[in-house]
Amino acid sequence: MSAREVAVLLSWLSCCGLAVWRYHSNSRDYQIFSTRSIIKLEYEGTLFTEWSVPETCTVLDKRLPVTELRCSSPGIHAVKPIVMGPDEEERYLFVATSHICFLWYYRVRHFFNNLTQAIIVWAYDPENADSDELLGSAEEPSINSEVLSTQMATVGQKPTVYTILKRKVYLSNEKMKRGTWNIVVPMTKDDALKEIRGNQVIFQDCFVADFLILLTFPILTIPEIPGYLPISSPRGSQLIAFRDSCVFACVVLVTDRETFQTNDSFRTWTRVRVPPDVLSDDERQNVTDVTLSRDGIIFHINGVLYLKSFRGFIKMGRIVNLPDDGIAGISSRKWCWVKYLFKAKGRRSNLAVWTKNEIFLGYILLKFARLVTTTELKNILNLPVTATLTIHSVQYTGHPLEIAVLLNYCIMCTITKKIFLVIYNEDTKQWISQDFTLDAPVDSVFVPHFIFSALPGLILWNKHSIYYYYNNFTFTGILQTPAGHGNLSMLSNGSIIHEVLIDYYGNILVKMENNEIFYSKINIGDAVKLHLWTSNTTKAFIFLNTSGHTYFLYAFDNGVIQTQDYPVGLEAKSIAFKTKDKCPYVAFHNNIAHVFYFLDKGEALTVWTQIVYPENNGLYVIMESYGPKILEVRHNISFEVAFGYCTKTLLLTFYQKINYEGTDDYFGMQDNNTGLVMIQVRPSEYSKACSVPQKVFQIAVGCDDKKFIAVKGFSKKGCHRHDYSYVIEKSYLRHPLSKNLKVRYNWEEYGCPLRLEFTEKFHPLVQLFDDNGYVKDVEANFIVWEIHGRADYSFNNTMAQSGCLHTAQTWKSMIKLNKHLPLEEVWGPEFL
Repeated sequence: MSAREVAVLLSWLSCCGLAVWRYHSNSRDYQIFSTRSIIKLEYEGTLFTEWSVPETCTVLDKRLPVTELRCSSPGIHAVKPIVMGPDEEERYLFVATSHICFLWYYRVRHFFNNLTQAIIVWAYDPENADSDELLGSAEEPSINSEVLSTQMATVGQKPTVYTILKRKVYLSNEKMKRGTWNIVVPMTKDDALKEIRGNQVIFQDCFVADFLILLTFPILTIPEIPGYLPISSPRGSQLIAFRDSCVFACVVLVTDRETFQTNDSFRTWTRVRVPPDVLSDDERQNVTDVTLSRDGIIFHINGVLYLKSFRGFIKMGRIVNLPDDGIAGISSRKWCWVKYLFKAKGRRSNLAVWTKNEIFLGYILLKFARLVTTTELKNILNLPVTATLTIHSVQYTGHPLEIAVLLNYCIMCTITKKIFLVIYNEDTKQWISQDFTLDAPVDSVFVPHFIFSALPGLILWNKHSIYYYYNNFTFTGILQTPAGHGNLSMLSNGSIIHEVLIDYYGNILVKMENNEIFYSKINIGDAVKLHLWTSNTTKAFIFLNTSGHTYFLYAFDNGVIQTQDYPVGLEAKSIAFKTKDKCPYVAFHNNIAHVFYFLDKGEALTVWTQIVYPENNGLYVIMESYGPKILEVRHNISFEVAFGYCTKTLLLTFYQKINYEGTDDYFGMQDNNTGLVMIQVRPSEYSKACSVPQKVFQIAVGCDDKKFIAVKGFSKKGCHRHDYSYVIEKSYLRHPLSKNLKVRYNWEEYGCPLRLEFTEKFHPLVQLFDDNGYVKDVEANFIVWEIHGRADYSFNNTMAQSGCLHTAQTWKSMIKLNKHLPLEEVWGPEFL
């Protein structure tokens, strides 16, 4: 943020409300916060006197409310402003010592003619960069960055792009131009998470930090059309927002004056407006929820859904198989699972819409289908016909194929009700009632959010408290505060809960309407209040950027949008130091490189996870699974003690011991022993001070539809395609014709013919491939047949010479046994 933008932001934030102070660094997302960093201190308020800092740190001018801090020694430094009146809160800044001084900067150019993206990369020093680079708006390197990148290249530096999911590597094949490297990658939606990594070369005793980015197909924002009118939430209401679960940079924000859309985390944005003749003024200013889908932006207004897309603005109802009114809510997936195993025929939904008595699932291209009614659910759950059952909420869980339904249940329905939870699996089509019951006032409303975990788990909140249900509903309660109760409003001057953010690392941020923030982690039963970061009167929302870091978005009454990085990690460390909260272990490692594994017949998967902790703490690693019981697991534990620390390693091997030979129902056995199993490994104990509480991944047991086989030596490139045909003598055919058979060679299907010497014997080597390339040679037996019906075969060996103990199957015998099947299927249920 430039000095001018900081001044503007401070003037807005300090107009009223409580005094607040904060800090910034020049590095993006506070990635470098070390003895080399300039730390910018900001105080907003009218009672400032001077800054109080340790002797090991120096302040440019301690009497200015906006100044710069440098700390020459690493460690924990207590910093606070001295003011006239009550003391301001003290922060404990964790200043590191690090040889990482430089960062990668990148820009992307899209080429739709060949579906590629060019990533232009250069290195920059955040302490010597220009303002455009610090703001992320630079199109080319500054002079300092160009010189730095060029000098680093002379000592062997060259960035590489690694993809996290598919483990692919992309290098720069061009010469450096004006201090930049050019790396070309294919456009993709299933391998979007990438990391820019440099060679481990040092320059001026410094390295370049690796940088995580999210890069997918370009997603366009809907352009604003002149003459269209604003669409907004009710005047004076809090911000409403929706973030895409797979592309964090894509956000829709609804304020009480306008609606905004961005595809780059609000570096740029467009206003979303609607035609003047569709909605009344009251309807345009009464948005209560918003969702972003592939088909456009969906607004929830007065029980009706409206779609804003590139093609226009329509009312969703009967035309998309939804009710015209009475819509109670809409939800979409909260967690991004790019890959999963879907056994059943059909598609996985991406939207859930519900009324009081019906649930509808939505698919791409605005296809909706009714899933269930409350009358049907009464029969499924064996509930009394006379009971009142309504739908409270429908939410997608952390499982890629499951949907959770919260149900209101009561008999008299005058004072209290019970809330039940059932989970529906889109693959198995089964409804499973969960061990969950919540007694609540009949008019109470709760908002659920499932966490990222293998076992079902969620948090649930009303205006004042957070209810947690972890580890398949075995660890439950109300999130407690240091004050000894779970009412967050009592610690926030009566403010109510506005937003709850949960990330993939298990961090939970609870933002109140007055911008007070409480912090917890999954599987932890308490929360702490973080330092106040922004004014209590500013309308704000917390988002995740493309690197998975948090930032604040501020929306002001004049339509101005401002963003500001928010260092959750540093703020949590400060409170942990103050409350003496420590992580019970030193390190938690594993070699689980993917979030999705395929386990085919006869294969095994071995992974390890390791925990290091102080001696006598007695920690261990817990492995938990969720899904069909189709896997065997072998555990192997090793233990080591050295220098007062214990290292415990858990080796896990997942496999099946199913014998498919001789079964009378091959397909039935295969179906019963395939499916999706969710696995998580976690320490037996952890706290809010721990960085990574657990690792979650899937094992899909079955056949990978991305795998295919090919005969070694054949290629579809490198040969001249021409009109090639040959003739089969009619007497050589299994079913003779009246004339010879002319066969035209199919170049598109078979590729280039393999050249062999006339006397050379040909034995095909079958190889297995997937979407990442070659996997292995296929060692299983296979058959070869001539597809045009030739019968003039001869064999090199007899059955006895080949070691057969019994008479082998022949084409003639197999055709006789399977007269109803085509030729390619007569040998059995699976063939190559």
